[in-house]
Amino acid sequence: MRRIGPARPARVASQREAGGARGKRFVILASQFHEPLSRALIDGAVRTLRRHGASTGAIRVVWVPGAFELPVVAARLVRRRPHPHAVIALGALIKGGTPQYAVLANAVAAGLTEVSVRTGVPVTFGVIVAKTLAQARARAGGSKGNRGEEAALAALAVLKLLNDSRL
Repeated sequence: MRRIGPARPARVASQREAGGARGKRFVILASQFHEPLSRALIDGAVRTLRRHGASTGAIRVVWVPGAFELPVVAARLVRRRPHPHAVIALGALIKGGTPQYAVLANAVAAGLTEVSVRTGVPVTFGVIVAKTLAQARARAGGSKGNRGEEAALAALAVLKLLNDSRL
């Protein structure tokens, strides 16, 4: 069997595996809910895209009220011309006293996946799903890395894979 693409999952792709961002257009969708976390995720995603050659003008940041709105806005943006080469969805869902965050996380993930599959435009999931605010902070540039950076690397890795003529 012939393997196409990196041996490791895209979300942990190294800079070398991720490919280039030069000449590509990106939309970063960010949830206003837990805005300080979203800003840290945006910073990680933008830094990563710039490090891989994206120009400042090729990166558009669009704010949505909450994570639940990410899929519908992603769907609209990928239908516009010129459409982005990839969408990076960012935000944070933190468990409260009810199971609502799990329901939201599943709905958001399914919605973003549907947009990506139906349009062929990579939509990556950089939404932190955490039990506590401390856990979320650790994943937004703290001790556990930055999900915004990871989502940007995943977008670059998928773009590289989709451009592979062997696929």
